[in-house]
Amino acid sequence: MTTATKSGNPVERIKDEKPGLDIFDEIHELAAQHGGWETIEPGDRERLKWIGTFFRKPTPGCFMMRLRITNGRLTAAQLAALAELSRRLGSGVMDLTTRQQIELRDIQIRDVPEILDALRDIDLTSLQTGMDNIRGANTCALSGLTPNELFDAAPAGEEFTRMFLGNREYTNLPRKLNVAFTGCLENCIHAETQDIAMTPATGPGGVPALSLSRGFNVAVGGKMGSGGMTVAQPLDVFVEPEDAARLASTITLLFRDEGSREKRTRARLAFLLDEWGIEEFRGRLEERWGAALLPAGRDARRDNHADHLGVNPQRQEGLYSVGLCVLTGRTCAEDMTELARLASTYGSGAIRLTVGQNAIIADVPEANLPALLAEPLLSRLSPDARPFTRGLVSCTGNDYCNLALIETKSASQRVAQALDTCYPDAAPLRMYWSGCPAGCGNHHAADIGFQGGKTRFEGEVVDAVTIFAGGSTGPNARPARKLAEQVPVSALGAVLPGLIGKFRANGLEANEDLIDPGIPGIDFEA
Repeated sequence: MTTATKSGNPVERIKDEKPGLDIFDEIHELAAQHGGWETIEPGDRERLKWIGTFFRKPTPGCFMMRLRITNGRLTAAQLAALAELSRRLGSGVMDLTTRQQIELRDIQIRDVPEILDALRDIDLTSLQTGMDNIRGANTCALSGLTPNELFDAAPAGEEFTRMFLGNREYTNLPRKLNVAFTGCLENCIHAETQDIAMTPATGPGGVPALSLSRGFNVAVGGKMGSGGMTVAQPLDVFVEPEDAARLASTITLLFRDEGSREKRTRARLAFLLDEWGIEEFRGRLEERWGAALLPAGRDARRDNHADHLGVNPQRQEGLYSVGLCVLTGRTCAEDMTELARLASTYGSGAIRLTVGQNAIIADVPEANLPALLAEPLLSRLSPDARPFTRGLVSCTGNDYCNLALIETKSASQRVAQALDTCYPDAAPLRMYWSGCPAGCGNHHAADIGFQGGKTRFEGEVVDAVTIFAGGSTGPNARPARKLAEQVPVSALGAVLPGLIGKFRANGLEANEDLIDPGIPGIDFEA
């Protein structure tokens, strides 16, 4: 376990005063105290994040609860129960996140104990989904189902989660830790943006006994957020699936003990790697591992990126997955209740969530496809989304997040839907929106990314975006390049048609004129 620190970091002081997970034993008292949320001390308000309960300044008195959906897998019964909780104890607003999680909006502190009990009854939890913890393990949404995978990586994510969940050895990290395990060959989870990324590979050629083995290559130190996207560095390590969770645990505890706790802006794993270098980090890890680490194997991934939307054959003969576009991940209890019904009626009841904020109905027999595709819900959650809405991702925005500088959900939807109307036959384009530099919308990994801000336009302070282009993850990962700053959102109709045309033709460079006078603008407000 880590020892107390004398750091000037205010969050570290809060953790020194009382472990974050202690709040679980105190939630009934906090929920019942006279005066409600306003009488909760600031330190306890922060500790509530250890049980996935977040105070939201834009909605005073209301909390968001983030639920851990390991590997993005849940059942129809679980989703139906969550929808009922959202409808009965919240506002009915539900968000699917870029980490394959679900967030319930507008929860009262008095109702949190009841929700925690209800989650336990359906084998779900909100534990450790915020603050300095290991967040939800990402994996391919179609793990175990897609024929385009080297192997099913979900067991590694499940084993790793069992190791750290509720375990105080892992609940006081210097900052959050994002971890991904994937056997998918189609780069569907932005692995290179993770603190720990395990991606499919065949065994090292120099190790004859493992040359045909299937396992993971390991990269470390990826991140989004202020300072932009940092691409995870290859660790030159191959690990077999049965050892992957233990290796991820060893990396986590090395970070726990050696990561900086002075400044939160320098406390991610990426900064420890900056300090040590990849060779020293590998050497220190090997000491803790207790044996020589194997050198990296051959990367098995392809160059393409898959979102797993639409109707796709599974590796199980006669069964299909149906990936539905949940526009910007913002949905409601009624639609999620209906989605649960459709998954049970036409499939096995299995539902998968994607890092693109979408949902998949799994295990649909071919004979059930026509009836499923004719269901009214699929007119809203389309399996055949148009090119710009298909690739749309958005952070929460300032209607619920106090960090966001602009409203993102409805603004991004208006932009994408207008582009779809004007260019219905265009190839899909990934457009990701973040309301602030924290980058929760992964805008640096997009074809075209938008980071929210403010600017003065025609005498008024208005919502604006900094525009990026050319981001990518996968074998050729690279951060998007900044093209323009402080473009008013209201001016995007004049900018985007020409920008998209130039981007598709030959890419774009910073400071290039984004407006093409030969291409008419679009009225996004129409």
